[in-house]
Amino acid sequence: MSNTVLSGLPVGRGLLFLIVAGAAWGTAGAAASLVYRASDMGPVTLSFWRCAVGFVLLLAVHLMRPRTRAADPAPLRRKLSRAGATGLGLAVFQTAYFAAVEATGLAVGTVVTLGAGPVFIALGARLMLGERLGRGGVAAVAGALTGLGVMALGDAGATVRPAGVLLALLSAAGYSVMTLLTRKWGRDGGADAASTSVWAFAVTSVCLLPLALAEGLVPHAAEPARVGWLLLYIAAVPTALAYALYFAGAAAVRSATVSVIMLLEPVSAAVLAVLLLDEQLTAATCLGTLLMLGSVVGLALAEARGARRDRPRSAG
Repeated sequence: MSNTVLSGLPVGRGLLFLIVAGAAWGTAGAAASLVYRASDMGPVTLSFWRCAVGFVLLLAVHLMRPRTRAADPAPLRRKLSRAGATGLGLAVFQTAYFAAVEATGLAVGTVVTLGAGPVFIALGARLMLGERLGRGGVAAVAGALTGLGVMALGDAGATVRPAGVLLALLSAAGYSVMTLLTRKWGRDGGADAASTSVWAFAVTSVCLLPLALAEGLVPHAAEPARVGWLLLYIAAVPTALAYALYFAGAAAVRSATVSVIMLLEPVSAAVLAVLLLDEQLTAATCLGTLLMLGSVVGLALAEARGARRDRPRSAG
């Protein structure tokens, strides 16, 4: 099976899209911390506004795109089912993650969610898509998970609670389903990643609205203009832009590779925490970052080499 999928996006560009998306996702945490400092907004409400405003921005861009008949030949019912499945996966991913962080803390919630994701995705890709990870891929995933564990659990004060771990595993399952479905549709051909991402955010916003209403939809803030600009940034860059790039890249790159590259998110978040939030740079953060970056670079290079090997056979 060629690594270059029928979606038309070259693997190299897909890798670039995923790298940019992962780095952009990492900025959301720093921006969210600034929102929490300036208002009483809760995490679920923040997630709702992030998705709702992101949907509006993506829809505006989508409506301005030139229409082409060949862009997505799938029937309307299939488009809606794809958007619904992706949106539900995204809603489960985000909501269960926030609940896991509340139940067992940020460190454990993050390491279980992001650590279980590549494992679930590698198994799912092997069973559902026939994608083999290979020895190099297994080593890269192991190195990335080790780096994530060192970074997130470097402090001995982390508390593990079973309920929080189960919620984190549920979050990882939602992320894995979203990634595997995106890859499957990309391999089948004809999927319009831009259209899917727009309506997936519509579904996610609807799913999160009741939870946001229960938490408090309109926050109180001493500086509402500042909070508004921060929300707009979160909705525009680590949401609308990053997820559009993610859905496009995930359709063109092997699922296990996607899951490891997206571990750039905690690396980016750690760098911003040191630069903008005055957090200390610990030895665990440095070691974990180096392990994860090494794994991402190694797996991305392997993916690119595989695409170059497959190109002559595909052309013939």
